[in-house]
Amino acid sequence: MSTILLVDDDQELSELLSSWLSQEGFNLHACFDTQSAREYLDRNPEPDAVILDVMLPDGNGLQLLRKVRAEHPQLPVVMLSARGEPTDRIIGLELGADDYLAKPCDPRELTARLRAVLRRTVSSPVATPSTISVGDLQYSPARGVANINDQEDIDLTLSEGRILEALLAAPGEPIDKQQLALLALDRKLTLYDRSLDMHISNLRRKLGPHADDKPRIVALRGRGYFYSL
Repeated sequence: MSTILLVDDDQELSELLSSWLSQEGFNLHACFDTQSAREYLDRNPEPDAVILDVMLPDGNGLQLLRKVRAEHPQLPVVMLSARGEPTDRIIGLELGADDYLAKPCDPRELTARLRAVLRRTVSSPVATPSTISVGDLQYSPARGVANINDQEDIDLTLSEGRILEALLAAPGEPIDKQQLALLALDRKLTLYDRSLDMHISNLRRKLGPHADDKPRIVALRGRGYFYSL
């Protein structure tokens, strides 16, 4: 049974989601502010995923997301926001959220997104060795860590790692955005959904360009993305 940490100050919604997710086979622990969520993460085994509201009474959920990403880089995080502002969504994805839903959300939609991120923690988009090496880049899918020229390890989020793994399976060959979304995010992109683009932007920033300043991940208009050699 997967353990889910829900961080939301709306206690009525938390009770509804707790009841729903429990019926769906999840073990859910609810926190209503950032302080209690921090204490839970510090004192308990890492949960399987976090559902995190943007607006919390004692701080911004995005600040808590920074802590989660710094200390638990591979922990799946689904962000919620009552405002549903595009800026919130973009910032959340830039900070490493794996998915994002506007409130009020359909519990069935949340469950589907949650199952999708959890599937990514136990399955690989392609059959891969323990370490993938392409040029000066090495990536360990099991550890979620990339390394360039045997220098400092680069921690990748779950989504970033899955995208990189899919691109490295066929370097130089473009992968259609919808195909890449299915491989890496385990779902199709919806209209105006920029989540894949944001994850790739984060991945580009973390990996940096090649030694000759050419980008490692290239976008081909109408054809998708590829990892350049």
